[in-house]
Amino acid sequence: MGLPLVVGTDGSEFSLQAVDWAADEAARRRVPLRIVYASLWERYEGQVPSEEGTGPLEGWEADRILDTALERARARRPGLEVSGEVLPDDAADVLADEGRNASLLVVGSRGRGELAELLLGSVSLAVAARADCPVVVVRGPVPLPGRERPRQDRPLVVLGVDDAGENASAVAFAFEEAQLRGAELLALHAWRAPKVTPQSHPLIAGDAHAAPVHHAQETLADALARPGREHPRVTVRRAAVEGSAHKALLDASEGAEMVVVGTRRRLGHFGLQLGRTNHAVLHHAPCPVAVVPQVPR
Repeated sequence: MGLPLVVGTDGSEFSLQAVDWAADEAARRRVPLRIVYASLWERYEGQVPSEEGTGPLEGWEADRILDTALERARARRPGLEVSGEVLPDDAADVLADEGRNASLLVVGSRGRGELAELLLGSVSLAVAARADCPVVVVRGPVPLPGRERPRQDRPLVVLGVDDAGENASAVAFAFEEAQLRGAELLALHAWRAPKVTPQSHPLIAGDAHAAPVHHAQETLADALARPGREHPRVTVRRAAVEGSAHKALLDASEGAEMVVVGTRRRLGHFGLQLGRTNHAVLHHAPCPVAVVPQVPR
């Protein structure tokens, strides 16, 4: 059995949806589920704890929050190995530490201390930017087991492939998820045509799209070649889309089971560089978003 799948809870409905999703995913991957509650979560979110007003929640309240999540996971997936722990520390620090010995980290889109109008919570964003393992931010409703999708509809996993040449981890993760779910994989690469001046020859102007389209198609082919051979049962669609990457991913995410994006750690910098596209997808996608780190060798 592999490394556990770790999910954070704070007692909010968003975090309990993340527990539901994590239980399903752990069962699908056949790995243990570990649920953690960081009892300084309220302080991180800027909410004054309800008991004493200065410190973490009293032990009984923290235990109640954890027990609720444990019972929910066990009821949803009977037979799944589930454990949990209350850790008296900052939520983002706890989850980043847990990610060093996890196959996957799962968080809800917001915590209970967040303002209702926020699209993504501070803990979720911090964990996505700091973890050493893939992080899934659960967005959108989580269906009941066995009711995920009508039988006639094939599930879809969407993958963003960038130009940096550092997609290997994200691509491998997306193929794995597609295979586990019996899903089709849609791999997207966005491109933009160079500006054409009015003085340009019409034949040259007409060819302005040819080079970026060819480059986009080559980028997709190179990124997908090896994992495609390793996962021959996964049906793959490639799409070279003109325009912004975040818009292409958000458009494709409607009805998808997951969007997968990669990010990289720059030497000399703390944390990962999420970038504009990843921020947009994390804030606006209607489905779970997986952020997969690619650390330079």
